Amino acid sequence: MSPVREGAKFVWDALGGARDMFRAYQDMREANYKDADKYFHARGNYDAAQRGPGGAWAAKVIRGRYEAPPGRRSGRRRLVGAGAVVAAVPAAMDRNPSPPSSEAEEEGDAVGNTVYSKHWLFSILTRLIEVISPEKTEPTVSPEGIQTELDEEMENDICKVWDMSMDEDVALFLQEFNAPDIFMGVFAKSKCPRLTEICVGILGNMACFQDICMSISKDENLGQVLLQRLCDSDSPTLLETSRLLLTCLSQPEVANVWVERIRENPSVYDCVCFIMSSSTNVELLVKVGEVVDKLFDLDEELMLNWIKNGTCRSVGPSVDDSPEELPDFKIVPCILEAAKQVRSDNPEGLDVYMHILQLLTTVDEGIQAIVQAPDGGKETWSLLYDLVCHELCQPDDPPIIVQEQKTVLASILSVLSAMFASQTEQEYTKMRKNMPLIGSLIRILQYMEGCGKRSVDNSKESEQQETGRADLNEEDFHLKILKDICCELLSNMLQELTKENTLEGLHQGHLNEQTCSCAFQNLLPLYFASVESFLEVLREADQTLADNLEKRFPSLKVHA
Repeated sequence: MSPVREGAKFVWDALGGARDMFRAYQDMREANYKDADKYFHARGNYDAAQRGPGGAWAAKVIRGRYEAPPGRRSGRRRLVGAGAVVAAVPAAMDRNPSPPSSEAEEEGDAVGNTVYSKHWLFSILTRLIEVISPEKTEPTVSPEGIQTELDEEMENDICKVWDMSMDEDVALFLQEFNAPDIFMGVFAKSKCPRLTEICVGILGNMACFQDICMSISKDENLGQVLLQRLCDSDSPTLLETSRLLLTCLSQPEVANVWVERIRENPSVYDCVCFIMSSSTNVELLVKVGEVVDKLFDLDEELMLNWIKNGTCRSVGPSVDDSPEELPDFKIVPCILEAAKQVRSDNPEGLDVYMHILQLLTTVDEGIQAIVQAPDGGKETWSLLYDLVCHELCQPDDPPIIVQEQKTVLASILSVLSAMFASQTEQEYTKMRKNMPLIGSLIRILQYMEGCGKRSVDNSKESEQQETGRADLNEEDFHLKILKDICCELLSNMLQELTKENTLEGLHQGHLNEQTCSCAFQNLLPLYFASVESFLEVLREADQTLADNLEKRFPSLKVHA
């Protein structure tokens, strides 16, 4: 840059810095909070210094107007007798005395209706500004010398703010005095992962309140910086960032703002896939899964983009602590890897990832992404098969277990049904390998019959309780969805059975009069053709069993 341009920029920055200082001074006068001057001076200095050397120079000059020079002290004069005599004020009184302690003062220092102190909060915000203030950075300090750990006192204090920010009055106070801007400075300049985590966590608490969430969401710069945090290498920071994003996506007023922002940032896809495919932190995987689930549920276009987005590279600004090179990700393998990590430790997390797979099957591109994976969908089928046949709704579980597992079962069976319908030529869908799955489907229907009887009994007992009836209706609704999906898959599989498959099922105990009766009871009359087809095959394998079933279900007349 030429000397003329440098001089012009210096002057321009100085003017901007002066405006920053003046604005902070005006805010201080308007706020009129006891002992808040340090915060406003620090904020003005920080804002001005952000502009460059000219802004820093303006801050230094203007600061001298509002702050007394070092060594200057205030004093008092008094008149004694008839003459004017200067009396030295004792050292202990050489200051403006603090106002007497009173309930009124304590109430005036309280944040809203809380017992939290405005003065204390100002002091923490001031210290945060000092942590990221350019004035504190020595030009000769190497990157290795940058502080990466918080001192214990600062960590304890900022963690208290984190806890306090769950209160709406405190959240509004932090919003009013530009805490999000200060946190953005922390994200940009701090090399301390713990400090970054706490600041994102505070923003996450603040975003729980609608007005604050709208303000945070509409700040484009803050939004971009927060999305960049998804490329962080620190798991606790990633967890808090995901929690903040989920909170914002759950607010209908701002959800579309974040969906659009994420759609325009291809790096988000890479970072999310990297976390799902490589992290072993179950809590983080669950929260990231909830974010993806919410995104796919809100916006089909974004889901389609991510399905097709296997080789998209980041075009956004890089983050120092993000992985230098990310592999080409496919969404389905990443989801499966995360599901494997959470399956044994977090049932709710497994439910989340199964629902993501179910959402993929709502579009043709999603089904193709599942069945056209390098292994043709074998890994997906194997995982879901194993869950249904060996983990969920097992023979030694009480029938009521289906109430607890109804949503995850519905998601799994929905994906299996979509795969079976589209990949009947694949080896893993051949019926000789899937007789245990038929047994599991019938067991689920049996357990649901038991739950249905229990729901009827409960509904009679709670006839006078409106809330009880609403809860039962919701339970019945989810069970009905599960039953519909289970019956659809079972009917499709029964149609594919051969005599050899049926004999094997009879030998293994998956098929007998009790299980077949349960299947017929649930499939008829909607799936009459499937039942009739299966009964013809069963007559070849076990004539006696077929005759007994025909007697129990007179509508079935199999003609030779």
